[in-house]
Amino acid sequence: MKKGKIIAGVIVVIAAVLIGRGILAASREFTTGEKPIPTVRVERGDVQMVVYTAGELRAPHSAPLMAPQVNGTLQIVSMLTTGTPVKAGETVIQFDPSEQEYNLAQAESQFKQAEQDILKAKDDADVQAAQDETALLTARFDVRRAELDVQKNELLSAIDAQKNNLALQEAKRKLAQLEQDVKSRALSGEAGIKVLVEKRNAATLQIKVANQNIDNMTLKSSMNGLVTVKENRDATGGFFMPGMVVPDYHAGDLVQSGRMIAEVIDMSQMEVVGKVNEADRSNIAPSETAEVLVDAHPRDLLPAKVKDVASQVSRERWSNNSAGTFQARFVLDKSSPDLRPGISALVKVNGNNLKGVLYLPAQSVFQKDGKQIVYVKNGGDFAPEAIKVKYRTESRAVIEGLPEGTEVAIVDPTLKEKSSSKPTSALASGAMQ
Repeated sequence: MKKGKIIAGVIVVIAAVLIGRGILAASREFTTGEKPIPTVRVERGDVQMVVYTAGELRAPHSAPLMAPQVNGTLQIVSMLTTGTPVKAGETVIQFDPSEQEYNLAQAESQFKQAEQDILKAKDDADVQAAQDETALLTARFDVRRAELDVQKNELLSAIDAQKNNLALQEAKRKLAQLEQDVKSRALSGEAGIKVLVEKRNAATLQIKVANQNIDNMTLKSSMNGLVTVKENRDATGGFFMPGMVVPDYHAGDLVQSGRMIAEVIDMSQMEVVGKVNEADRSNIAPSETAEVLVDAHPRDLLPAKVKDVASQVSRERWSNNSAGTFQARFVLDKSSPDLRPGISALVKVNGNNLKGVLYLPAQSVFQKDGKQIVYVKNGGDFAPEAIKVKYRTESRAVIEGLPEGTEVAIVDPTLKEKSSSKPTSALASGAMQ
């Protein structure tokens, strides 16, 4: 029995020593922060160039409804609300036409007055022409009679002959003056009639404009779609600040000419507008297939195609990020009645399928001094080596410059994480006790 107790005691001591050494070893490893660097090997295979981006739904086709350009006040009498479906030719907004109807009545009155003035002027011109014709006949007769009297001068005394000559000269002068006056009155009469005709033409134009303005008081949709009412900036007196709540236009509002009151959106075809990073710009092209996920269809991936990608980079004005983005548009193959502009969407673009290329996980490629590098494992160390990245996705980088099977670090081995040693020291101290 005594021998068994001794053996059991030795076993307990040995176990305690082994446990203590294990705890110390674990404590030492945890304290020094030494961890194995995870690695991966360069592989060769097929890589699908998949690009992800976020955006929002928009309707590429819409018809704006603008307040007509008229002089005077515009007041909305009735209008459809946002979300109301309409068909082409249906009335969306009706303005009060009272002022334009008054303008029409005035223009018609001016037209009638001009018509009467023209008739009177023409009658007066005819009467004057008749009077002038009579006066001309009389003057011509006086000249002819004076000429006959002059022919008798040989039989008359010098004094009487001189009287006849003076009488002829006076008759001719009166005839010439009368002919000039008649011509001037005729031209003046024609000019007066032309002025009246222009007044009538102006009244005719005013009638046309007034009728057109009355027609413009009714804004109709030019297409089938959905009504979207705009914010009433006139209600704020032109003052606007970011975050300010502005009500939409509604019946009874006064509107300035030329304001966009609403628009009709074509819902038969929708598109997603998003932004693609510079690194992904070369990975997508028009007509490539895509999949769209929207809140309205949380379980469905809506098929789409790349419509276009901007050729110029855009950068955020107040962002510190030097990398830019490119605007991209994606057209849904089929729209849905419950889709609305402004809904956020996620887009997955299925780009080119690269065959038999060398690739690495994207996180194993690092940017140092303007170069793309990887850390190649060399025994127990890692050496930086420059490579060429031909394509990049969120998960993979297609590379050149390394042979297949090369082992590289997934994390930057030059950045060693060290943890605090206090908790582990306490643990080791407790174990030793």
